[in-house]
Amino acid sequence: MVTQKDRVAIIGAGMGGLAAAIRLAAAGRDVTVFEAHGWPGGKMRIVDSAAGPVDAGPTVLTMRPVLEELFATAGASLESHVTLNPLPVLARHFWRDGTTLDLMKEPEANAHAIGAVFGVRARSEFLSFEAETRTLFDAFRAPIMDSANPDAFGAARAALANPSVMPWLIPGRSLARMLTARFSEPRLRQLFGRYATYVGGNPLTAPAVLGLVWQAEANGVWAVKGGMAGLARALSDLLERIGGLVHLNTPVSQILTSGETITGLRTADGVEFPFSQVVFNGDPEALPYLLSQTKPRKPTPRSLSAHVWTFAGEVAPEGLGREALVYHSVFFADDPAQEFEPLARGEIPQDPTIYVCAQDRAEQVPVGAERFQFILNAPALHRAAPETEPPCRTNPFARLQTFGLKLSPHLTDQALTTPGRFARLFPHSQGALYGLSPDGAMATFQRPQARTKVTGLYLVGGGVHPGAGVPMALTSGRHAAQAALSDRISAPMSRPTATHGGISTESAMTGNAPSR
Repeated sequence: MVTQKDRVAIIGAGMGGLAAAIRLAAAGRDVTVFEAHGWPGGKMRIVDSAAGPVDAGPTVLTMRPVLEELFATAGASLESHVTLNPLPVLARHFWRDGTTLDLMKEPEANAHAIGAVFGVRARSEFLSFEAETRTLFDAFRAPIMDSANPDAFGAARAALANPSVMPWLIPGRSLARMLTARFSEPRLRQLFGRYATYVGGNPLTAPAVLGLVWQAEANGVWAVKGGMAGLARALSDLLERIGGLVHLNTPVSQILTSGETITGLRTADGVEFPFSQVVFNGDPEALPYLLSQTKPRKPTPRSLSAHVWTFAGEVAPEGLGREALVYHSVFFADDPAQEFEPLARGEIPQDPTIYVCAQDRAEQVPVGAERFQFILNAPALHRAAPETEPPCRTNPFARLQTFGLKLSPHLTDQALTTPGRFARLFPHSQGALYGLSPDGAMATFQRPQARTKVTGLYLVGGGVHPGAGVPMALTSGRHAAQAALSDRISAPMSRPTATHGGISTESAMTGNAPSR
């Protein structure tokens, strides 16, 4: 017999929410997912084009073992549900002077490629950088990324056990500054500095420790057959196969409490559902509104947003040619300072780096129209500030022609997603794609954690620990599920009601509540 204490609601079917739901359902809990949009996956949405649906969200899939372990938890295999193609080239990088560099999974292959393009000194510097960031990644994965409750003491212990990582942890040392000390070649500083943007950071202000982000990609990158949205559908299908329910187009208007204990939720159409536990998969900035808090939460620094173009188009044979692009390609700005200094001021750069995902190039170069996603970094919106986005600064096609890449795009009304549209799609995010800004030495420890101080309320997603990116969001689902299972409580059986006056902001949002 299922009792109320076995019932768990998941608000939001993003990667973190689906991961938590699968783990809880596999453990025997009665799980129901409420998703405001008409698709599972959160930011893993699609946009229609003349060549078929185009991924309009995350495109880079790394850390495959995280997915394998999640499927195994539900008694399934990843391979039986999702087809992943390993990419031989992680990314191809272009500079306007004609320089091109491919990076691959094998360190020696990368060293050889870097040496061939930039010389012997650059090759040696890369091998040192590779070794240092590998040690950094390995040292911090268990005590920080995989820990549900990381703290500065755990980081300090990891650093003391691996003294070579100490220079990467100096407070106030930015990633850009660290890379200047590691590479004499400015284009390599620019390339590896860009990895801060993978988690919404600015290399000029992000802590040097984010150099470890490179290692997540260096371990391998996969393309998902059917796109990243196909991965989200596979997770949703797996959840339903093991007994979970998924309600799409069902926004939640309020999380219901009695005192500081979860009792259920109310959907936008006014229907109330009793639950003893709720897992919230959304921007933490939205939580006070769902809890009807009377005291607004203090604004937090936001991560980067983006202008994202999704469309079908043909690559012209002249110029760089049809063979130039791989699945992931990057066209760099001439001067990284002129890109990231405006972003730090909350302005749109005039000369941005352009990331290109050629979604149909996982295995071969397609004939005719193919699907593309372009990403240009942009600042998140300021509170209550109007969105001003001069088209000349957000249109990438003319700029790509200066590299020799000629495209004939077929644009629809939905082709461009701006920070303003992201803000409307994901309430209270201000358009920030990665939640809290990762800038600052203590940013990792300032993210909300899975367990809150509201009994029965847990947080998942890219806006909470361990941070942004698909593998990290999936890991947050593990943290939340483990906390919910260990906190299995006797919930009141009375009809759920909203707390008069709301719950204090600090009580609801504190992410390092003690274990119960």
